[in-house]
Parts: sequence; structure tokens; C-alpha cells
Amino acid sequence: MNILDEIIANKYKEVAERKELYPVKLLEKSLYFETPCISLERYLLRPDKTGIIAEIKRKSPSKGDINPYVSVERTSIGYMQAGASALSVLTDGPYFGGKNEDLLTARKYNYCPILRKDFTVDEYQIVEAKSIGADAILLIAAALEPAHLKQLAAFARSFGLEVLLEVRDKEELANTLSEDVNVVGVNNRNLKDFVTDVNASYEIARHIPAGVTKISESGISNPKTMVELKEAGFNGFLIGETFMHNSRPEQAAANFIREYKQLLERKTASLV
Repeated sequence: MNILDEIIANKYKEVAERKELYPVKLLEKSLYFETPCISLERYLLRPDKTGIIAEIKRKSPSKGDINPYVSVERTSIGYMQAGASALSVLTDGPYFGGKNEDLLTARKYNYCPILRKDFTVDEYQIVEAKSIGADAILLIAAALEPAHLKQLAAFARSFGLEVLLEVRDKEELANTLSEDVNVVGVNNRNLKDFVTDVNASYEIARHIPAGVTKISESGISNPKTMVELKEAGFNGFLIGETFMHNSRPEQAAANFIREYKQLLERKTASLV
């Protein structure tokens, strides 16, 4: 059993337990349940934003502790002030050190799209995502059967949530892309062995249909890489560890974004 298989097997058990503790009827009483979602796709395409989905992640199976005592309030506000387009908040506890309260905190202090980053395997988690103030959910092609993934995507859209479809190769893309997907994310990290290679984004980019909003995820540690990915047609970039390894992730994000904008300005100037 690889890491992804282990995570998914445990996620089914976790969801079963949560259903008993927090029934759907209880989740539906949340003040966020009737609140319209903020469009992740629209914010990624806004010209006044960077396209960065800045992530809050305490740990990972491959890296161990990254920033276990991060202040979600300070970091989320700082990310948005730095120019991020959206937030990604890990809510998986056992493997990533996250919790639903982290997303609730980010929601309380920010008006922006928030992606609930978790391993969604059941409709219950989609109802839960809506109840804690998420605007979008992640569906991982490598973790779900295509028919099940499409069913979950349609269910999410029925609640107004947007769907980020995460793929690793062109076969996953072909089997899982549907009209209910808002954004396609190419994960540069192989979730089966956690090896990261940004070339995965370039290889899959040409297979993503024209007009589909696409982002590159993981392994982006240099603003120059972001410029190159943008030239390859990517609209956004999910960045977590590059910022989270710093004691002040929001400051690391601000420095990164400043350098990225400078590179873009130089490139534009050289073409004039």
C-alpha cells in the first residue's frame, strides 16, 4: 500500500466517524450554509492578482513538521495583503496537521476564495466544506474512480462550490474532466511516492482543453518558474511549502510575489 492508498483508506474511516458526531442536519445549520461562494476561478483570472493560491499547511507525510504552530489568522491575512488570489487550507489532521477550525479562522478574517484542501471521498465532506465556509473543494483523480469523482463534482456544484480537479497525467485528465470542473490542477508531486517534478505541468498542459482554467501545484520554489509556467498557459499556482517553511509565511509570500512582479516587468520591458 502506497502513501495515497493509506491516506484514502483512513479517510473513509474518519468520515464514517464524523457522520456519527456531526450529522448533516447539524452541518446545515451553519451560518455559512446559505452564503454564496466566492469564485476561485474568477479570482485566478483577475489581472490585478498574481494567480497564487497560497496554502496553509502544518506538516506532510514526506516532510514531517513544516510549521506546526502557524498562526492561521496572521498568515491568511498576510497572504492576501501580499497579493495572493486565494487561500488553500489543509483540513486533514492525521497526515497534514490541519483541522476544520483552521478554515473557519481563515474565513472569519478574509473575503476571498478559500479552497478546502483535503482528500474528498464522500458527499458528506462536501456538505461539511460548505458548512465551514469553503468556496471550492479538491477532487484528486488518483484517489477516486472516474465515475465517483464526476458524481462528487456534480454534487459540489449543486451547493455552489467550485471544483479543483487534480491530475497527474493525461489519462487521469481524459477520464475525469467534466462540465462540473472549474479548474484543472496539475500536481507536480506524485502522491504515491511524493517525488516532485515541475516538468509534469509542462507535459500535461498541452492536453488540457483550450479555455479551461489551469494551475500548477507543488514544487514551485522560484518566481522564475512561475513566469515560465505562465508563459506555458497556466493561470494559477498553488504554493505552500515554499512559504510555510519560513517562520513568517506571509512575509515569505510577499518577498516571492515582489520578485515575481519584478521579473514580469523586466520581461515586458524587454519586449517593448
